[in-house]
This record gives sequence, structure tokens and C-alpha cells, in this order.
Amino acid sequence: MSSAENSKCKKTVLKNGLRILTIPHRGTQAAVVFVLVGTGSKYETKRTNGISHFLEHMLFKGTKKRPTPREVVEVVESVGGVNNAFTAEDWTGYFAKVDASHVSLAIDWVADIFLYSVLAEKEMMKEKGVVIEEINMDRDNPMRHVSELWPQLLYGDQPAGWDIAGTKESVLGLTREDLLSYREKQYVASNTIVCVAGKIREKEVIGKIQEAFREIPQGTPLKKKALKEGQGAPAVLLEYRKTDQTHFVVGGRGYALSDPRRYASKLLALVLGGGMSSRLFLKLRDELGLAYYVHTESDSDPETGSVATAAGVRNELVGSALRAVLKEYRAISEKGAGKEELEKAKSQMKGQFALALEASEAKAEFFLMQEMLEGKISSPEEMYARIEKVKGGDVQKAAQDIFSRPKLNLVVLGPYRDKERFEKLMKI
Repeated sequence: MSSAENSKCKKTVLKNGLRILTIPHRGTQAAVVFVLVGTGSKYETKRTNGISHFLEHMLFKGTKKRPTPREVVEVVESVGGVNNAFTAEDWTGYFAKVDASHVSLAIDWVADIFLYSVLAEKEMMKEKGVVIEEINMDRDNPMRHVSELWPQLLYGDQPAGWDIAGTKESVLGLTREDLLSYREKQYVASNTIVCVAGKIREKEVIGKIQEAFREIPQGTPLKKKALKEGQGAPAVLLEYRKTDQTHFVVGGRGYALSDPRRYASKLLALVLGGGMSSRLFLKLRDELGLAYYVHTESDSDPETGSVATAAGVRNELVGSALRAVLKEYRAISEKGAGKEELEKAKSQMKGQFALALEASEAKAEFFLMQEMLEGKISSPEEMYARIEKVKGGDVQKAAQDIFSRPKLNLVVLGPYRDKERFEKLMKI
């Protein structure tokens, strides 16, 4: 066993390759246990699209020790705790948060569902219906669905462009053999991280994890296919929907997690649409009265990233709203961010980090995601230092790159079939 410590996060690597992160947090009476596996929708095929998410659901449907769904969820709920799971493009995670006196129970619970779920055929049939209703629910929420169309436009017909939940057809086609094979290949020690944060005794917790995960399989997980990315002209994706409000996302291709320019792109997004005092909020909502919600996000993952603004406006005002957003994109590309704007964005970014890290689960996620997606851990102080190093010229260069015409993309969900109308807007 080897271990290394970074700030308040201790990393321990077992002989079988399982990584353990422990994060003591004295200002709480709770403890949270996460188990994260390095697999998600980017590791799927067209036929099995949605398998990562469906397997996540199935792990709550019965284990050897707790054979019914009720017995699985009652374990944590009976002591006042909460549990849940999440699936993304690059990872799948499970967690339980409990009073610190029940941390052993939480470790046992996450290990039980992770390693010993039986994946019963009868439960699969029922859960397919549940997942299809989840797909329907997301599709019926235009504000949510338009954001799901964004990666589809950026990456097209490859895993990065597919829906994490899959399609109704792909979910219905999944078999028990598919789930067993996928779990066997991906849910292995070298591809898994267990993280415990809160009011804990590190040595005791590490020992309990060793014991609970002693039977985790070993092996080399499947690798995801290389992402194909390229764009020579602005692109537009329309989805016709008879709605009273048009929802759109407009922006450009950004930077991967390994690219130091991602900090400039984060600050760029904050200046443009990072709050009620941001440029686009003040322009679209307060000055022009065009939108109720408007926000700009900078996203980065291991391969790529983007900066995009989302808004919902009355149908007849979509052209005005888009022109206003694109005008602000040009303005910051040509003139950059003001000194006061940049300093405010830096304070805002650091303040968001500080507030988020108040809770034990947020501390866990902060270190856990770095270890999973980047393979290294930085302390909050190191993050703050990188933010402070960003200069105004860095933000302007990021804007010029990301919002250059060939990299621009637009998704529109509303009562439109005339794609050419929006293509003309993107060329202004």
C-alpha cells in the first residue's frame, strides 16, 4: 500500500489498484461516502447507448444481501441518511451521506450495491419503463432539453454527442448479459475511487474500505474511442416544438481540462453571464426585457470544452435576443474585459469555490473529480493562484478564439422550421 497527501485530502492506493481518498472535515457531524467508476456514456456503442445510466439505476434494485429495492434504499434512510447516484459522459458515481456515527454502514452500503447487485431480469423490465419516463420527462422540459441538444450539435453521431440516458430504442434493447459484461469490464479496482469525507478517523475508514471492497475485480477497463472534432463554419441545430417561448444555446468550442486556458474561459463566462450583475443578464433582462433566464457556462472535460449562453425568450423576440448575445461576444473579443470586471469575476470564482467547499460532500466532489478526470489533485489554494494569474489579455484571447465565426454553434428549440433564418443571424 502506498499513500500521498495533498492539502486536506489523503490519497491511498491499495495493491489491487483501488484508490481511496479521505478528507477529514471537523466542522460537521456528518460523513459522506462516494464510489466513482471511470465509465460513462462516452464508453458506449450505438447499440448500448444508455447502458451506463441504466446500470446505475439497476444497482438500486437488489443485492445478494438485500434482495429487494426496498431493502436497498431502507438501509441509509433508516438512519436519517440520503443516497443517490449520477451518470455522466466520463464517470458514474454512487453516494451515501449519514450521521458520522454510521459511516461504517454507509461504506458497507456503497460496496454492497457496487459489487453485489444481482441485476434481476424482472427488475430490468420494470426499470426500463422508469428510464423511458425519465427520458420523456427531460424531453418535456424545453429549458433542460435544449442543453441536451448542445453536445449533439457539437459532436454529432459519436458517443460525446449521444444522450447520456440513451434512446427509448437502445434502452429497450439492453439485455442482462449486456449489463453483466459491461460491469465486469468497467467496474474494476484500477478504474474505481472510493472517497470518504466528513467527521472521520482516516486510518479506521481506510481499513473498513479495504475490507468492504476486498472482492472488487481486477482488470484493464475498456478505453473510450477517440473524439472526432472539427468545424469550418457556424452550425445551427433546430428542433421544432410548438411552444410559447423559444429556448436557445449559442456559443463556441472551448478548452479541455488539461488546457491552462480553461481558467480564462471560466472568467470569460462569468463576465458574460455569470450572475445578475453580468453583461448579458443586465442587457437581455434588465435593459431589453427579453428573457427571464440567461446564463453563460464554461464547460471542460478530458477531451474538449465549450463556452455557451442559454436563454428563454418570447418567440417573436428570438432574433433580437440572439443579436444582443452575439454583439456582446464581439465586444468582449474586440475590447476585452474591463479591469474591474475581471477582478469581480476572479473574486466571484474564488468565492463560489469557497462556499461550495463548506459541505463535506462538496469537498469530496472537489478532490474526487480531479482525481478521476485529471489524474492529479490540486488544493483550493492552488486553484486560487491559477485564477489570479489570468490577465485581461488572456480573457480577450480566449473570447477571440472561442467566439471566432468558424467555431460558433447555435441550438434553437421552438416553433421554427426555417434553418436558413438562423444561419444568416450567425453570419452577422
